[in-house]
Amino acid sequence: MLNNSCVERPVQPASEADSGELRLDSTLQELSLYDFQVEATDFGMKISQMLEANPLLPGVIVTHQGKFVGMISRRRFLEFLSRPFGRELFLKRPVKALYRFAEIETLIFPSNTLIVDAARKSLQRSKELLYEPIVVQVSPQTYTLVDVRELLVAQSNIHELATKLLRQQTQSQLIQTEKLASLGQMVAGVAHEIRNPVTCISGNLGFLSNYSKDIMELLSAYEQIVGPNEQIDALKANIEFDFLQQDWLEIIKSMKASSERLRELVTSLHTFSHMDETHLKEANLHECIDSTLLIMKSRLKYGFKVVKKYGDLPLVKCYSGQLSQVFMNIVSNAIDALEEVKGETGFVPAITIETEVIDSSDGDFVNSELLQNYVLGGQNAKLLSSASQNGESGPEAAETNSNNAWIAIRIADNGPGIKPEIQRRIFDTFFTTKPAGKGTGLGLAITHQIVTEKHKGKLNLHSTPGTGTEFEILLPLI
Repeated sequence: MLNNSCVERPVQPASEADSGELRLDSTLQELSLYDFQVEATDFGMKISQMLEANPLLPGVIVTHQGKFVGMISRRRFLEFLSRPFGRELFLKRPVKALYRFAEIETLIFPSNTLIVDAARKSLQRSKELLYEPIVVQVSPQTYTLVDVRELLVAQSNIHELATKLLRQQTQSQLIQTEKLASLGQMVAGVAHEIRNPVTCISGNLGFLSNYSKDIMELLSAYEQIVGPNEQIDALKANIEFDFLQQDWLEIIKSMKASSERLRELVTSLHTFSHMDETHLKEANLHECIDSTLLIMKSRLKYGFKVVKKYGDLPLVKCYSGQLSQVFMNIVSNAIDALEEVKGETGFVPAITIETEVIDSSDGDFVNSELLQNYVLGGQNAKLLSSASQNGESGPEAAETNSNNAWIAIRIADNGPGIKPEIQRRIFDTFFTTKPAGKGTGLGLAITHQIVTEKHKGKLNLHSTPGTGTEFEILLPLI
């Protein structure tokens, strides 16, 4: 049991709280906490002396036999003291007498409560209680006070910080978008310049193949007419003519395959480079996916298995270049995840890509939207969902399309999966789990923006640690 003197234990002096830098997820324990307690049996004079000695003290904690009872604010104490006969009634009597008159509804928060949450709930109180201090529970038996003014100043600083970060993020996204648009224009120009000589090479290889056959037939005719000749036989042996006849055709066949490969790569680069599109255009999503896989073939050819389960999709009105970037970001992340466990015995890293047309009435994605951190709340999450748009499709989708029809593209890997605490932040701008120099934290943030804002779609995540990860892209069929 406490003695008859008030207990003065400032948990955190104001000077220390002010010197620290607040964050978006700062909690009440980072503010000035006042742990000044009086027993219910103490006289009111003790409170008066304590408030006079500590001008910044917002109030006192009232305890009974060391257990929390409530609090009396400075404002309430001075109000009752200024009433007629107030000093005689309350200064020379136990605190419990005053508390019976001054008791009010008290806000009590755990010390790990976000400052923005506490400030919001504090402002929701009635006008009479608006400036009353709030009680912070530091431990099961320790209660402290926070001045509402300091709480609101901290909330204002956090709001200013959030605004600044949002401005920086917006600027970074604009810069990234401009870079991608410029890169798209450059790639489109390079692809166009390469396409002309590649077309020339590919077209002339057919003539070269025919010419080689004609030359071989001519040489064979000469050999039959001239007959055996020591000088010609020596030259044929020197140049290995028999091998040359066989290898000539193989070289031309190899050049044809290489030129075709180069032509496909140029087409893929041209498809991927449509970053500056201003209008929705019909596109074959399977071609976009295949183009992306072709561009990333250098990363996929060593031990990765790619399984494609393509459904029957109609042409889709979209920004094909931007969707190609979405596919590339997701596949790239899948490769990064699989590389972490690639060397394990008996493990075959695999990426599965599945497409189909679904109906929203099936309900398989209605409640599967990702939770993302709310920038002003840190630990608070809000549901991200984008309303579907109804519309009419082209004739290619006449049999499958309806007002509820969606195109589903699922890209899954059998990697280590994503931890639940990371899943909530995975679309946050600048959030990355990759080491410095490897990740910018912009890939999935831009991916989410392209799907939800540019295409009015949905981006869902299904991941279980130890099993794998699946990203589901849902595009309205309009």
